[in-house]
Amino acid sequence: MIMARTKYSQKIEGENMARGKVNEVPVSPKHAIEIADFIKNKRAGEAVAYLEDVVAGKKAIPFRKFNRNVAHKRGLSGWDAGRYPKKASEAYIRLLHSVTRNAEYIGLDAEKLQIVHVSANRGRGLRGFFPRAMGRSTPKRRETVNIEIIVREVE
Repeated sequence: MIMARTKYSQKIEGENMARGKVNEVPVSPKHAIEIADFIKNKRAGEAVAYLEDVVAGKKAIPFRKFNRNVAHKRGLSGWDAGRYPKKASEAYIRLLHSVTRNAEYIGLDAEKLQIVHVSANRGRGLRGFFPRAMGRSTPKRRETVNIEIIVREVE
């Protein structure tokens, strides 16, 4: 499979910053965008801990933009609608670990990393089909997402 090469949406300026990117992850774009909005400006360790609780089904991600017909979840402060996007959370956990390792490699302290930029946008759709009766088929698109994270060391 040929993966599309996309550039970062923002330039890194400064010495105490690190970044990471993953292209064409097969997760829901709506879930990825909601998680990106939620973890922005959080510490990297806090974000990973929260997303691990989402995967375990203990805490929910508040759905602020794509919240039509989304049920209320207990434990959300300041917002009612939410879900437990397990697959997208696992992709973010892997990416946050990668960004943390990138920061450690350039000499930053992993405990002091704050997420300053998160971007999740739709990747290309892979074509497929649903087999139907009588030899027919229905087309479908497998959605993918491009995610990038930039962190900064703070005190």
